[in-house]
Amino acid sequence: MNLLEFIDKGGIIVYILIFLNIIGFTIIIWKFTTLPQVNKTIAKIASRLDFNHSINAQIEYEVKKLESGLVIIKNIAIISPLLGLLGTVVGIYSSFEEITIKGLGDPTIFSGGIAVALITTIAGIIVSIPHQIAYNHFISLVDKIEIKAKKELVKEENR
Repeated sequence: MNLLEFIDKGGIIVYILIFLNIIGFTIIIWKFTTLPQVNKTIAKIASRLDFNHSINAQIEYEVKKLESGLVIIKNIAIISPLLGLLGTVVGIYSSFEEITIKGLGDPTIFSGGIAVALITTIAGIIVSIPHQIAYNHFISLVDKIEIKAKKELVKEENR
């Protein structure tokens, strides 16, 4: 079975997963190009700081901006396997309907339906894993930026 047959047999759920994957990877690419520039990010935060106001509140505000889009990646990681499972349940239900109509004379009716149903689970897991890894990586990176920014900006404030 080639990739297009795999996608087609998975039905609407696999198309939804592909759509979510495209959205998620767009955000992942955006974050990979913007977040790793830690020193530039801290310099941007420092240039916007107003030392007449709470530095921690301002840093928190900047960190929230850095975290934009990460909730979407996290939700895709969480929802994808559930969508895959939904597709599996629907596929198994369809297999039982076929058995009800045609009987158990041909075991390929049931096994074929189960194989197709599992495609959505496979697709859901394939979509979920890289999104979970990316989310964890970016959250860790944002935490490092926040800690480094607080250290550097508190030093600057005390001068």
